[in-house]
Amino acid sequence: NNTYTHILHICIPALHDIYLSLVCLLSSDEATGYGPVFEEQPIDTIYPEESPEAKITMNCRTRANPPATYKWKLNNTIIDLNEEGSHYSLAGGNLVISNPIKTKHEGRYYCLATNKYGTVVSQEGSVQFGYLDLFSSEEREAVKVKEGQGAVLLCAPPLHHPAELSFRWILNEFPTFIPLDNRRFVSQKTGNLYISKVDSSDTGNYSCIVSSPSISKSVFSNYISLEPLAERPIRKYPADLRVKFPDTTALVGQNVTLECFALGNPVPEIHWKKINGILPVSHEVRMAGTQLHLYNVQFEDGGTYQCEAVNSRGKDFHTSRVSIEAFPEWVEYITNTEKDLNSEYVMSCIASGKPKPKIRWLKNGELYISSQEKVYILSIFNRLTFNDSGMYQCIAENHHSVIYANAELRVFACAPTFEHNPVKRVMAPKNGRVVIQCRPKAAPKPMFSWSKDTELLSNSTRVFIWEDGSLEILNVTRADEGRYTCFAENDRGKANSTGSLLVTESTKITLAPSNADVKAGENALMQCAASHDPSLDITFIWSLDGQVIDLHKDSQHYERTLNGSSNGELLIKNTQLKHAGRYTCTAQTPVDNVTSSAHLVVRGSPGAPGGVRVINKTDKSVTLQWSRGTDNHSPISKYTIQYRDSFSKDVWKTATTSPADVEGNAETATVVDLFPWTEYEFRVIATNTLGTGEPSSPSPKDKTLEAIPVVAPSDVGGGGGTSRELTITWTPVQPQYYFGPNFGYIVAFKPQDEYEWKKVTVADPQARRYVHKDSALPPLTEFQVKVKAFNSKGEGPYSLTAVIYSAQDGKHRRDPQLSTLKRRRRNASKALSATEAIVWWLPLSQSNVKYWRNQEDSEGGAQRVVVPSRENHTKLEGMKPDSHYLIEVRGYNSAGYGPPSDHLQIHTKKAPPSRPPKIVSKKLKGQSVVIAWEHVVPLANEASIDGYKVLYRQQGHSTGTLYTTSRRYIDLPLFTDGNYVVEVRAYTEGGDGAVAQIPITGNTQDYDWFVLFFFFF
Repeated sequence: NNTYTHILHICIPALHDIYLSLVCLLSSDEATGYGPVFEEQPIDTIYPEESPEAKITMNCRTRANPPATYKWKLNNTIIDLNEEGSHYSLAGGNLVISNPIKTKHEGRYYCLATNKYGTVVSQEGSVQFGYLDLFSSEEREAVKVKEGQGAVLLCAPPLHHPAELSFRWILNEFPTFIPLDNRRFVSQKTGNLYISKVDSSDTGNYSCIVSSPSISKSVFSNYISLEPLAERPIRKYPADLRVKFPDTTALVGQNVTLECFALGNPVPEIHWKKINGILPVSHEVRMAGTQLHLYNVQFEDGGTYQCEAVNSRGKDFHTSRVSIEAFPEWVEYITNTEKDLNSEYVMSCIASGKPKPKIRWLKNGELYISSQEKVYILSIFNRLTFNDSGMYQCIAENHHSVIYANAELRVFACAPTFEHNPVKRVMAPKNGRVVIQCRPKAAPKPMFSWSKDTELLSNSTRVFIWEDGSLEILNVTRADEGRYTCFAENDRGKANSTGSLLVTESTKITLAPSNADVKAGENALMQCAASHDPSLDITFIWSLDGQVIDLHKDSQHYERTLNGSSNGELLIKNTQLKHAGRYTCTAQTPVDNVTSSAHLVVRGSPGAPGGVRVINKTDKSVTLQWSRGTDNHSPISKYTIQYRDSFSKDVWKTATTSPADVEGNAETATVVDLFPWTEYEFRVIATNTLGTGEPSSPSPKDKTLEAIPVVAPSDVGGGGGTSRELTITWTPVQPQYYFGPNFGYIVAFKPQDEYEWKKVTVADPQARRYVHKDSALPPLTEFQVKVKAFNSKGEGPYSLTAVIYSAQDGKHRRDPQLSTLKRRRRNASKALSATEAIVWWLPLSQSNVKYWRNQEDSEGGAQRVVVPSRENHTKLEGMKPDSHYLIEVRGYNSAGYGPPSDHLQIHTKKAPPSRPPKIVSKKLKGQSVVIAWEHVVPLANEASIDGYKVLYRQQGHSTGTLYTTSRRYIDLPLFTDGNYVVEVRAYTEGGDGAVAQIPITGNTQDYDWFVLFFFFF
C-alpha cells in the first residue's frame, strides 16, 4: 500500500443562508481527525500441522483518529467472534486463531478497519496447513550399473504441502553429503540424483534428504544401494540429456534457474545459449554448467533457451521457452484529497502488469464498481456533495498478485480565512519581477481583489491578479514599495490579509567566466564575480551541463578560491575528460539570481571505439569493422587490435594485422595469423598524441573457418600390453590445433620387414592409445608406427615414425641383462653418495628394482622402485651410509613378472661430516668482505673432506651464487644495499656436511664480529 500525507479539515454543510458569514473554525479534534491508514496487514501464513504452538496470529493494525474498530472476514464471510465455541479472538486489531483446525480455519482472511470517516479493507492473507509425510518404509531395490554408464537414483518425495522443497543426498551415513560436480547432479525440481558416468568410487548406499523450508522439517528415504559392475575396457557412451528444463514463466525482477544434465562417458560438457539472441548480461552458469541462473529478469530476457550436452561420442540438445510476466504495479493511483463542495473531481487509478490487471473499487469497504473491463476512472464528480466523502480503495489484480491504493475524499465548505496562511512580507529586486501570494482557506473558491496602501489595484501592463489570487508585478521600482492587502470573498463570507513589499538592488555579474582549453591532468580556472544589494547575503553556485557541482563530494577536482564575498571563481584541479562541458556560475541572493556560462574543452586520449564486429573471415584471418570513438580534441593517430580465445583464459593479446600499422583514419582492419576453427573476441584501442584510450567493448564471439590439421600427435611409441597385442600410444593434439569438427586420428603400423602399412581410424580426439589384437601376432615383433590427425576438412601430416615391439608372454620374457651391461660399461651400478646409488640394465617393457643391505636387512623388507617402459636406469635413494647393498632387477608386463637378474653389489660412501665449519672472522676489505673458518675434522665413520662449498644469497631467497674452494677463507663482493647470508659447508664423496651461516649487511662499516647459526642436513 502507498503512504499518503493527510490534509485534514472539518466541513460545514451549506444548509441555509444563515451560514454565509461562517468561517472555517476548527476544533482541535476535528483538525487532526482522519480515516484509517494501514500500518500492518495480514500475510500468507503456513501453519505446520505438527507445530507445538497451538495458535495462528493474523496481523492488522491501522493509524486512525479517532481509533478504528476491527472486523474480520474468512472467505468473504464475517467472522462471529462471540459465537459459542469460537476459536477466534481479537488482540488489538490482530485475529488470533486458537487450536486451529484445517477443515475450519484454512482459507482467505482480511480485516476491515472503521472509524467515523469511513472503512478500509486490508489485503488478503491466506492460512494454509503445511506438512511433509515420511518416506515409505519399503526397501528400495539396488541399482546395478556397468562402469562408464550413467545412473539415475529416484528420490520420489513423499506427500507434502506447500510444493517448495529442497533436496540433498547422503552416502552411507549422515552427514556425508554427496559432493556435486560435473559428474554428479541433484535436480532441485524432482530430487533425483544423476551420475553421468559411474565408476568404482560410487559404490555405496544412498539416501535422499527432503527438506521443507516452510515448516522447517526434513525426512530421509531408505537407502538405495548402488553397485558398479566392472567392465574392461570401459565403454564410452554419447551425451544423453536426462534433466531438461520445462517451459518456464517468471516475473519481472525474479531470479530464474534452468537445469540441464546429461549422462555419458566421457562426462559431457553443458553449453547454454539463447536462440536468436544473446544470454542476458546478468546470467551465471553454475554447478559445472548444469544450471543457468538468470538474475533480476526483465521482459527482454524472455525467449527460447537451449542447453547442449557434448562429449567425444556425440551430443544432445534441448530447447524450451522462458516467458516473462509481471505483478500489478501502480502507474497512477489515488491520494487523500480535500475538495470544495459543488466542485468537480476525477478519481482514477492506472496499473501495469502482465497479464493486464483488472481494476475494482471499494467505498467504505463495500463494492463500488466491478467489471471485467479495465475500469481506471472511478467517477467524474461534476458537483461534489458531502455524501461523496469517505474512504475509497482501488484494487488492481492479475493471477500473480493483488495491490491496493487507499485514499480519503473530504468534501467541505467554509468562508475565507487567512488564519493559517496570511499574506507575507516579500522582497523583490529592482527591475525584477515579484509574485505576492494570496492563499486563504475557503470553499467554494472566493473572488480576489488587491490594494496598495489605500489604492485599489487592477490589471495593467505591469500588474496582474492571477486566478488563484496571487499578485504579480513586473519591472519593479522603488515606488512599488509599500503595504499590500488581499481581499477574498465567497457566498459564505469574506476576509483580508496585509503584507509588505521591500525593493532591493538587483544582482549583476561583473566578471563572467570565459572559455578555456586544457589537456587532461592540467588545472583550469573559471572566474566569476558579482555586485549585489549590501543588505543581502550572496552565494555562488556552479553547475556543469545543468547539474549542480557538489564541492564537498567532488573536492578532489573542484575548489572554490576565497577572494572576497563577491568573488566566486572555481578551480578545476587535475582535469579529466568528464570535466569538459558548459560551466554555469549562478550568483544568488535571497531575492534574485543571475547566471553566466562558459565552455571548458579538455583534450585527452581517445574514447573507446564502438560497434566492433567481424565482417569477413577465412580460416586464419578476420576483417573487423568499427566506428570511431571521440578523439577528445586530439586526432587519433593509430589503432591497436587485441584478441582473446577460449584457450587464453581471459588474457587479451595484441593481434597481428595487415597492414601492420592501422592508421587513425581507418575503420576496418584485417587480423592475420589466427588459428582455424577457433572462437575469438576482438577489441579495438585508439591512440593519439595524448595517450592511449580505453578499449572498446568486445566484439560478438565469432569462429574462424575450418582447415586441415597441421599438427601431428607427439611422443608416438608403445609396446607391452597383453599377449598377442600391439599397443600404440601417443600424446593427443591440443584442442586449439583441431582446426575443425569431427577430429580424430589415423594410426598406421607395419612389421619392420614389410612394405604395406595397416591403417585404423580413432574418432576420439582425446584418445591416447590404440591396441591392435591379432592371435597370430608373435611376441616381441618389431613394428614401425606413426599417427596423424584428421578432421572434416582432411588429413594432416604423419608424426615421426617410431619403432615398438608387440607384447611379450610369460615364456618369452627376458631377464635384465646386467652382466652384458657390465661388459659394455665399467659397472652396472654405482654408489653416488652416502645415501644414493644408480643402476643400469638393457631396456624392458617395465622394470621393478629392489635393494637391501646384505647383512642387516632381509630380502622381504627390501625397498622397491618401479621404472616405466623405455627407461633403462634409475636412482636408488634413502640408503644407509657405509653399507653393503644387494640389487635385483625384474621385468614385468600385464602377463606377470619375468625372472630376476643376477644380484649386484655396491657399497655406499661414508657419511659427510656432521659438524659445520666454525666461522672465525668476517672482515671488510674495500668493496669486498672476507669470510674465514676453521678446518672441519671428520669423525672416524665420516668421509674425508674434499673441499668447501660457499653459497652467497640474498636474505629470503633460496638460491644465489655457489662457490667451491679448497681454502679456509673466501673473498666475496660486498653489495651496497640489502641483507645477505653466507652459508659454508664441507663437501665429501659421501655428500655435503652441516652448514654454518653468517649475515652480511650492505654498506656495513668495518667490524670484526660475527653471528653463527648451525643447520644439520
